[in-house]
Amino acid sequence: MPKKSLLKIIGVVTIVNIISRLFGFLREAVIGYHFGTSALADSVILAYTIPTFVYLVVGGAITTAFISIYKKVGSIKEQEQFKELVFTYTTMGIAALSLFFILFSHEVTGVLFSGLTDEESEKTALLLAIMAPSTLFLVMSMWFSGLLNIQDRFFGPAFSTLVNNAGFVLLAVLLYPFMGEEAYGWGALLGSIAMIMLLVRDLRRDRLLSFRFRWTMENGEYAKRMIKVGLPILLGGATLQFYFLLHRVFASQVEDGAVAALNYASKLVQLPQVILMTAVTTVIYPTLAAKAANGQFEEISVMYDKGLRLLLMAIIPVSIFIFFYARDLVELVFEYGSFTAESTAVTARLLQLFVIGMFAHAANVYVTRFFYAMEKSLYPVVSGVLSVFGVNVALVALWIEKGGADAIALATTISAYFQLFFLLLASRFVLKLTRKNTPYLTKYGLFFVLLAIASYGVSSVIHIHMALLNAAAGFAIFMLLVLVIGKMCRIAEIEQIIKKLRKSP
Repeated sequence: MPKKSLLKIIGVVTIVNIISRLFGFLREAVIGYHFGTSALADSVILAYTIPTFVYLVVGGAITTAFISIYKKVGSIKEQEQFKELVFTYTTMGIAALSLFFILFSHEVTGVLFSGLTDEESEKTALLLAIMAPSTLFLVMSMWFSGLLNIQDRFFGPAFSTLVNNAGFVLLAVLLYPFMGEEAYGWGALLGSIAMIMLLVRDLRRDRLLSFRFRWTMENGEYAKRMIKVGLPILLGGATLQFYFLLHRVFASQVEDGAVAALNYASKLVQLPQVILMTAVTTVIYPTLAAKAANGQFEEISVMYDKGLRLLLMAIIPVSIFIFFYARDLVELVFEYGSFTAESTAVTARLLQLFVIGMFAHAANVYVTRFFYAMEKSLYPVVSGVLSVFGVNVALVALWIEKGGADAIALATTISAYFQLFFLLLASRFVLKLTRKNTPYLTKYGLFFVLLAIASYGVSSVIHIHMALLNAAAGFAIFMLLVLVIGKMCRIAEIEQIIKKLRKSP
């Protein structure tokens, strides 16, 4: 794909993803408006956690493994057989899982969220039963999106996600006066149906999938390789989702509203993180897999180094701003209806703890893609298991009695950096990926420290008693600080921005 075409696609996908994520974020704001940080908000969030977890973890593992192997399948005939085989087993397996969630919703919620009262558990189980069929539609939609991405079709999958999120919000708002909290269950289900219908239309139009069932293929080696790649991704590639699941499991055992507060705070962190990450990884990963298949390891090293530098410059400044203006952002986005000032204070504190780890989470997602493309998926598995189920769980167990929800957020941040350190070492010594221009890290470090100190000073001295005006004024000053301090530290990316600003009329 030509460079200009690639950049254009990334730009379009980024815009669509931003709009889509904003609708997803609006969903959380509407939940906050209706329920605040109450037990009922916990039930809505906990119920949707289960199909979303399967969608992102299982669907992500299947899609990532499929793309990795599909690029290496020899003939067109074998590619068609491989697609039909994956379609068959994915459809049947996830359909069975969705049916299980419907039939045993009480048992599932009882096991996962044991700290709920009987009334809260009953409400959560009812919502899960309504949402459960969306599990199938969501997982298949992710795989269908992967099929389109392989053929350089990126807009359709991004747009279908937008439709899913927008449909969820719209239906929840329209149905809430008549159905109460159950509106969220039907919104989740109908939004996922709209999403998969759009993707099926695109696949049929481009003749990319026949939708025929196939139980075996002539060369079974490809299926075995996909399982070999997919299972480790299932465990190691969905670290962030395991964090979120454990958030809800632990938070269901502390005070009412903890699940909701953790959810709102984590969504505020995810919004910039996912916007910055999703479009690039979606477009780059098929290219990365192809380079790995062709043995272009020098080019992969260059891509790896540039990506980490871009992540540093994109995410750390954003994290600094969010940290010092956390309360204003939470108040501005959520403090309406049932969301009180007390809810804002709790959520803002959790947001500050989460945002410290935003770079680590984004970098972990980015670096693991290189391990998958080069079929070295054991290392993300080991790092994910140690971080999530080792460091994270140990710290939560140690601190939760005194720290409550704060302990969950802080443990997540610490374990994310533990995983990043592990992956960076493994990428150097296992994948042989090198960062050829490491002295830039010293300049970046000085830039970030000075920016944090200056931001603290500004946020302490200038305070307007209106969240919107305070955040807007703070952001304007913050951007000026970025340019001035970046110029002082001779940060190349900042100097390029300043040159363009000088040239513009």
